[in-house]
Amino acid sequence: MIVVILAGGMGTRLQELTDKIPKPMVTIGGIPILWHLINNFADQGFNEFIIAGGYKHQQIKKYFERRYLGSLKVAVVNTGFDTKTAGRVARLRSYLTRSFILTYGDGLADINFRMLLEHHERMRTMADCFMCDPLVTLTAVNPPSRFGRLRIEDGHAKIFMEKGQDPEGWINAGFYICEPEVLDLIPGDACAWEKDVLPALAIQDRLSAFQHTGEFQMMDTWRDREYLEELWKTGSPFWTRWGQSGRTG
Repeated sequence: MIVVILAGGMGTRLQELTDKIPKPMVTIGGIPILWHLINNFADQGFNEFIIAGGYKHQQIKKYFERRYLGSLKVAVVNTGFDTKTAGRVARLRSYLTRSFILTYGDGLADINFRMLLEHHERMRTMADCFMCDPLVTLTAVNPPSRFGRLRIEDGHAKIFMEKGQDPEGWINAGFYICEPEVLDLIPGDACAWEKDVLPALAIQDRLSAFQHTGEFQMMDTWRDREYLEELWKTGSPFWTRWGQSGRTG
């Protein structure tokens, strides 16, 4: 199964670094987060990757041209500077003739991708008809709330919850199993995966969710990067749960 990694954005919230390099090349422990991510998949048996580049994509391409990949196949494709996320996927149509994994180049998790795939296939099998089987399965996570939770009704605080797990606080972690038919919902470069495609699938009841109760962390800010660096220094960061190949750099 091909793994598509979206890696074309500018990463403006890490601008001090991304002025010079694309965000997926920002390092954790001296290793680009993109390489950490690829090794996470490789440790579970996935060895074919397409990186949908844009901003400074040449640097990503040079990185993979200069390193030994073993059995891994990594193709870096320029999907355009201003292309939105779904548009980048659509530009890869010629590669995506069967089910594929889609994710972003700036997030790490300890997801069992085989279990994610099995959930997707089970949900498709359980569908009542061919026209209502899920085209995409997203991974949902329930991270601790940074600010706690309030529910207010008629001026009264009905629920007050301090920081911690919110049983209703599931969010999209950005790891997907997709069917190639979803590409027909993408009209062009200006289409965004999160704002246009996923809401449409939800309305059509063709979007399923795999609830992952393990670890997940995006690298959106300096604070996120520092947190990931500290986890790496422990010697057993959560994203190497399935193996240790990422530690070789």
